[in-house]
Amino acid sequence: MKTVLITGASSGIGKEMAYVYAENKYNLILVARRKENLEAIKSDIEQKHKLDVQIFDVDLSKTNSAELLYNKVSEQKLKVDVLINNAGFGINGKFKDIDMEWEESMLILNMITLTKLTKLFVKDMLKTGSGNIINIASTASFQAVPNFATYAATKAYVLHFSEAIAYELKNDNITVTAICPGATKSEFAEVAEVDQKLFSKAPSSRELAEFTFSAMKKGKVTSIHGLMNNLLVLSARTTPRKIVTAVAANVMK
Repeated sequence: MKTVLITGASSGIGKEMAYVYAENKYNLILVARRKENLEAIKSDIEQKHKLDVQIFDVDLSKTNSAELLYNKVSEQKLKVDVLINNAGFGINGKFKDIDMEWEESMLILNMITLTKLTKLFVKDMLKTGSGNIINIASTASFQAVPNFATYAATKAYVLHFSEAIAYELKNDNITVTAICPGATKSEFAEVAEVDQKLFSKAPSSRELAEFTFSAMKKGKVTSIHGLMNNLLVLSARTTPRKIVTAVAANVMK
């Protein structure tokens, strides 16, 4: 039986991914800061699906947290077949006004920890001869987003990084998939302090979790969630960047 490690698993998209993978008979390693939430999910899934669920309460926005988590997993002799780098958050506001310490935590979580975890677990996957890596990017990966400047930039990094290593690993029986959701109902909007109206008609976290599992099984490299998001990304690629940036700024007001 295969095992999936999911970061940011205490709520929203990560929590729903835990249930989707459990329903598909994967053992789980769930990682997040909120231990009580993880314990509740663990108890529920173990009762419903009779699977092994391991939890680690680690703050992945801290320097060297990736090494800490990897060492904890290794000490338990757990084999990770699927790594899902889902943990991340955004900060809405003008760049000049955002607290630097908070922004640095976002940069560490969204990029540095994601990169380190990928590197650490890829080495193990290469030894076993197979594996799947899923990195949660965003439709914000495809253009600059004023008032969401650093968040969009981190997701552009995630997208380009994922596409590059997918190419590097294509002959090693390891798939790398970048998932690019648009607005999705989760805790993201609350944390980012974004107008909730933008999320009123957004798809559910469960829908995105199912989409993610399907994209992994198909071995897709880049997968944009939703027809409208696909059309918006296509439009962004064919429209002058100055106009795209202005439209994004207007949406975020």
